[in-house]
Amino acid sequence: MKLDILVFGAHPDDAELGAGATIAKEVSLGKKVGIIDLTRGELGTRGTPAIRDREAARAAELLGIAVRENMEFSDGFFRNDTEHQLAIVRQIRRFRPEIVLCNAIEDRHIDHARGSSLVSDACFLSGLVKIDTRLEGYEEWQDPWRPKQVYHYIQWKNLTPDIAIDVSGFIEKKLEAIRAYDSQFYDPQSEEPDTPISSRNFLDSITYRARDLGRLIGVEYAEGFTAERPVAVRDLDALL
Repeated sequence: MKLDILVFGAHPDDAELGAGATIAKEVSLGKKVGIIDLTRGELGTRGTPAIRDREAARAAELLGIAVRENMEFSDGFFRNDTEHQLAIVRQIRRFRPEIVLCNAIEDRHIDHARGSSLVSDACFLSGLVKIDTRLEGYEEWQDPWRPKQVYHYIQWKNLTPDIAIDVSGFIEKKLEAIRAYDSQFYDPQSEEPDTPISSRNFLDSITYRARDLGRLIGVEYAEGFTAERPVAVRDLDALL
């Protein structure tokens, strides 16, 4: 299956929180989008891996994506090393995305920056012809593939975006997908311990951050991304 866009997240819910509205918009435009979660979030304070598996599947259904898979790396302890890089390379060569979205380059959670650098490095390595990979259970060697663009969504920290995507009309779909993770986010009836993302303020911040970035670019809502190289446009008219 060839994808237009492949989104990586260190944990289930990272992709939705960072890029949920962009994903929904691209799907509505006919793009084939997939999500790969690096871990099952097994160290999370609230919920269990099994619960988060079900929540991730529900969120994927709501967003209308083509595929969602989990690498089952060790939450909190995976590394940007040869083993993990090659595992990601196999997935990039398998799905051959034109664009990759991945975790924030800097953030509160140590897995986010680590996942960001891991996926970024794997995107480069995936294009090298002298790295041989094949999927488990298959005899054929994979062809090299390098995505055209790698963008990093913004998470806990208020990083300055290099690009802002107009997601007006898709913020409710994003919130719906986030609410699929009901074990993780604000629920006044929950008896689970409080966490930085379980407060009402955090849930509200998803909307007011998107609204504020939208204000800055002259639209209702926007999502921001950082880029690894200058963002090119065909002409000045391409800018909002």
